Amino acid sequence: MSEDFDGKDEGMDFEEDVPIMEDNFSGMDEVTSDDKLWAFLAYVFTPLVPIIIMLMEDKKERPFLKAHNAQALVWGLINVVGGTILSSVLFFCFGLPSILIWAVGVYWGWQAYQGQEVTIPFITDFVKGQGWA
Repeated sequence: MSEDFDGKDEGMDFEEDVPIMEDNFSGMDEVTSDDKLWAFLAYVFTPLVPIIIMLMEDKKERPFLKAHNAQALVWGLINVVGGTILSSVLFFCFGLPSILIWAVGVYWGWQAYQGQEVTIPFITDFVKGQGWA
């Protein structure tokens, strides 16, 4: 039993050029680092960046980016309205509610940058129900 073993089994087929897919988006196109960066920026600078992404032809139909962009836009609108109301009512907090709401968006953006699917309570279901993601 002194056969030379070169590491390949002749009876097995190996696929070498298979693109690596993200865990939660296995049925979609390959998720690029550019998609992840834009998704991060959409959450951090919402609602401005999601609107810009919607105007970019090469970005708006990317499945990973489309899912995150819709959520980020809805989250940004809630942030603007809710943060303004909370900061007005709680004027003695000096805008702290808006900063905390923004920090949650930054956390979701970081998750998107890591290639994960972000699930935002109520918003994710709403966006998917509307067919936006």
